[in-house]
Order: sequence, then structure tokens, then C-alpha cells
Amino acid sequence: MKFILVLGIVALLIVVGVGLYVTDFVAYLGNNPTTCNNCHVMDSVYESWYHGSHQAWATCGDCHTPHALIPKYITKGISGYHHVSAFILGKIPDAIRAKRDSLEVVQDNCVRCHTDTVDAILEMSLNYERFCFDCHRHVSHGERGVSLLPYQDK
Repeated sequence: MKFILVLGIVALLIVVGVGLYVTDFVAYLGNNPTTCNNCHVMDSVYESWYHGSHQAWATCGDCHTPHALIPKYITKGISGYHHVSAFILGKIPDAIRAKRDSLEVVQDNCVRCHTDTVDAILEMSLNYERFCFDCHRHVSHGERGVSLLPYQDK
């Protein structure tokens, strides 16, 4: 009985290890934007970022994940779970829409990088109840819609 249990655990570890190797799991722990573009749903988002003004300054993770180590990988794990389960179940949306917690992470990163601008807005008593990207969505990803520019891959 003990042998069967050990054999089952070893077999499970082998299956998980092969799965992690085949899917190039380690790439998803990094910040390379081409990894984020592995899914066709991300094509237009990647293209708009690649040709947008933030491409020289920020990668996907700089805006879409927290910068503290543990929260970053918790966020990546949750997002990865949602993406993998959608792929496995065949429920891949035409366009990915960010959930509230994702929107807040992006907002926090806008403020973190653009502190001087945010301070100036607060000094002028402008309305600060909206997300930065409610008005400035085109800055990081260009105008909405599919990019007509040629595909670029590094």
C-alpha cells in the first residue's frame, strides 16, 4: 500500500514537472511582454503597447502587477489561473476586461510612476475620483481597436 502511494506521488510529480516544462512555465514568472502575447486575445493589446509611448518605459508587469515581490506573484498566479481555466474550458473572451482589483493595481502603478503629475492634479483640486486611464487609455495602448500596424516580435 505504501509503495502504491509513493508511486502515485512520484507519477504526479513527473506529470506536473513535464507540464511545467512543456508550457515554459518559468517564462511566465518574468516580465517579457512577448510571453503575455502567447494568447491570441492579447494580440491587439500587445501591438498597441508595442507601438505606443509606454513601450520604451514599461513592460506589461510594470503596469499590470504590483511591484512588491509577494503581491506580484500572487497577482500573476490568480491571473494565470483565470487565463488557463478559460483556455481549458474553451471560454476565451474576444476581449479581456480587467476586474476591479486589476484596475486598482494599474491605477496604483500610474500614480507610482507619475507622482509629480498626480501631485499637481491634487493641488489644483481637480476631480481625482476616476482612474487615470479613464481619460488616458490611449497613452499606454494607443487608440482602442485592432492595430493596423504590422506585427512586431522581438
